[in-house]
Amino acid sequence: MFRLGLIINPVAGIGGRVGLKGSDGEDIQRLARDRGAVPLAQQRMKQALELIAPYKNQLHIYTAANDMGENLAKEMGFDTTVVNTMPASETSSSDTEITVHQCVEQGIDLLLFAGGDGTARNVYQALQNVRDISVPPVIGVPAGCKIHSSVYAVTPSHAGELLSLLIKGRALTLSEASVMDIDEEEFRNNVVKARLYGYLQVPAENQFMQNMKKGGVTHEEIALQDIAVFMVESMEDDCLYLIGSGTTPKAIMDELNLSSTLLGVDAVCNQQLIANDLTEQQILQLLDEYTNACLIITLIGGQGHVFGRGNQQISPQVIKRLTMKDITFISTAEKIHSLDGQPLRVDTGDEELNKSLYGMIEVVTGYDEKMLCRISR
Repeated sequence: MFRLGLIINPVAGIGGRVGLKGSDGEDIQRLARDRGAVPLAQQRMKQALELIAPYKNQLHIYTAANDMGENLAKEMGFDTTVVNTMPASETSSSDTEITVHQCVEQGIDLLLFAGGDGTARNVYQALQNVRDISVPPVIGVPAGCKIHSSVYAVTPSHAGELLSLLIKGRALTLSEASVMDIDEEEFRNNVVKARLYGYLQVPAENQFMQNMKKGGVTHEEIALQDIAVFMVESMEDDCLYLIGSGTTPKAIMDELNLSSTLLGVDAVCNQQLIANDLTEQQILQLLDEYTNACLIITLIGGQGHVFGRGNQQISPQVIKRLTMKDITFISTAEKIHSLDGQPLRVDTGDEELNKSLYGMIEVVTGYDEKMLCRISR
């Protein structure tokens, strides 16, 4: 019998689509709810668990009460033991750490958790305090705004597939994966200060687990400028341009001499600023107003994600309002080469949408220069 520890951070990623760039702290979570944010961590974990549903008779789940795992596990018909019976109220990081300890005491074979980098930190801190008990490996289900840590699977489905291999008895090598987190206050001010907290053991299957996020390009100013000049010269009149997050899209805003949000989504029309740091709902409203629109996004170096990492404002609802012809992908060639032949990734939270985005795309890498890249799982 496979003994699985299960933890869901119910508020993970709640600030992403409403432009808050994080979910740490009760004040931010309250503000996110005031803006109409809907938690997505349950849905993300469900996508992972659906892949192990055929093996229900081969595993037992240990988890926390209510939305931290109990409700979903029982809803899906898994044999479940609740090890942390805290009340059905707002949860905190201490609830995560307590549940980790109690799951480990049950002798779990692996800990599966859904959250972001803050949740990974909580899991790491709890496992650091484990004494006289074997520390289990972990698999993270990406559900947060910030996913710098390499303890996370590429997508929730990848987490489920990897876990199914383990349940079926496949022998997998373990390796160390980084636990990273950033200062959210600095993040909201367009400053990325990432810190390595330590390492956790994960199954060493590169096609399932994501790489550690690499920092922005620091020595390709010419390439960035070439991309920016080409994109500005290609802009059409009366077209709404949604400029995504990252240093490469920011170069376009710099070329236009407009204020920008390094880690958010900005809107431009006729080379004039419409709005900075848009939320999902604000983007949808603009798409209602403009008949011609274009989304410009880049990929995350070292990981290859184009949707689902740091740009949750560009939600499935937003993407479905566009066609692939309406989306322009930009990147320096070095960032693409850093993927070592791995495909680009999409993790929108909508599996059918993910599949519809698979295929070959052109990526602008310089002035009238493009590379052909593949989006795949």
